Amino acid sequence: MQADISRQEQQVAALRSSVDRLEQQVSSQSDDLVRLQQAEREVQATRTLYETFLTRLKEATVQRGLQQADSRVLSEAIPGRYVSPQKSRIVLVSVMLGLALGAALVFMRQFMNKGYRTADDLEAGTALPVFGQIPKMPIKRRSHLITYLNDKPASAAAEAVRNLRTSILLASPNQAPQVIMSTSSLPGEGKTTQAICLAHNFAGLNKKVLLIEGDVRRRTLNEYFKVESNKPGIVTALGRESGDISDLVVRDPRMNVDVLLGEKSTLNAADLFSTGKFDEFLDRMRDAYDFIIVDTPPVLIVPEARVIGQSVDAIIFSVAWDRTSRLQLKESLRQLDRAKLDVAGLVLAQIDPAGMKRYGYGGKYGTYSTYSSSYYDQ
Repeated sequence: MQADISRQEQQVAALRSSVDRLEQQVSSQSDDLVRLQQAEREVQATRTLYETFLTRLKEATVQRGLQQADSRVLSEAIPGRYVSPQKSRIVLVSVMLGLALGAALVFMRQFMNKGYRTADDLEAGTALPVFGQIPKMPIKRRSHLITYLNDKPASAAAEAVRNLRTSILLASPNQAPQVIMSTSSLPGEGKTTQAICLAHNFAGLNKKVLLIEGDVRRRTLNEYFKVESNKPGIVTALGRESGDISDLVVRDPRMNVDVLLGEKSTLNAADLFSTGKFDEFLDRMRDAYDFIIVDTPPVLIVPEARVIGQSVDAIIFSVAWDRTSRLQLKESLRQLDRAKLDVAGLVLAQIDPAGMKRYGYGGKYGTYSTYSSSYYDQ
């Protein structure tokens, strides 16, 4: 038993020595594990830093490659001389082409022009005298016409109307025409403006003037005098036996003229003036007025102008400057001639002074010449 106990104690001592040795090994291995883990972390940090520097190195290398030129100098440049483009030749060719194109454009516009720009051309093309040259009046509305004539009595337009009036009065060697008709080829060529201006001008001579609207289809005089459109006028006057039309005429306070407006009628306008009542009416009006101005429709549109023309003393025909074509004027005069009507004179209307200068006529043609500017109230 003692021997077994002794042997067991020796084994216990040996085992305790083994345990101590193993504990020492475990402690030593734990320290090694800590150092290993720390080393691994240091390696990982170093690897990350390495990769960062490697990426930056690649970027710097690429940037350096981009900044380097792809070419190289083979030889130094030497002083040379100007070869092209030849500026003087280009300027010369440009000037010649500009002149050629400008001349072609001028000739083309001149060739395509179908209207009249000067009184000489108008007289040469029609063999009729030109009584007046009326410029385009600087008004925005038709109702401003009379106000403009009153406010600008010394303007070029007002003086042109006076010249027209003088030409009409002196056209006949025996007696001045009492009943004057104003007409044109087409609408918008200045015939109504001319009729109102003539009536206004005759009234300025202390004459008793009657302005009759023969264009009963459109009745544009309402826009000049601001009156109601349904006021009785020429149709009612033709239906009366007496010559009293004091209740029918319109008197504008800006102008000492009796105005007999157009009026709607169940009869055709041409038939209305074709009856003998219109001649009888004019005969009565001749005794009551010094001058009678009749504004008629255009010749090429309706036949009223040829009908009314049978009863008047003088026909004044308006030609729009640079707009009324030669064919239109020729056809209008031909229709009047077929009706055995003689045009007393032509009026070149709506002249653009700037256009006259642009076409080279502004320095030598009457009202629009440079020496006449001091005579007018601009």
